Amino acid sequence: MKILVSYFSASGVTKKVAIQLVDLLHADLEEIRPIEKYTNEDLDWRNGHSRSSIEMKDESSRPEIEKPLYDLSSYDVIFIGYPIWWYVEPRIIDTYLDSFNLNGKRIIPFATSGGSSISGSVKHLRNLYKTAKIEDGILLNRGINETVIRKMIDGGK
Repeated sequence: MKILVSYFSASGVTKKVAIQLVDLLHADLEEIRPIEKYTNEDLDWRNGHSRSSIEMKDESSRPEIEKPLYDLSSYDVIFIGYPIWWYVEPRIIDTYLDSFNLNGKRIIPFATSGGSSISGSVKHLRNLYKTAKIEDGILLNRGINETVIRKMIDGGK
């Protein structure tokens, strides 16, 4: 089974989890990188005029990203990782996923969050990418649990 772990990490927390997944699963790793890097001011969710606040208020916002390294068509499973912003995935994740034909693709979201669950982002992803097989996903604030991850790969068996 060919697995890709793609992630966006604004502060490095999600990156650490993505690397743990890659090590466990012997997967390929793809960092989703914005063309314009996020500054601390950009990430200030308390400021309604910060870049992240403006992006998240606009459902159609698609921040520009560097060209992806991998073509998702050659992968059986794609783990997609991100911090939770405003109860959903950051718009940069949508930019990345919009770049591919996701018809029938098995996608397992994973996220890090200071207090929100992953369920809002999974619902949002399912609404945006109806032809993909978006699984329930997992919140990985405390690192990974090998047993849980292997079950997810095996389809919950």
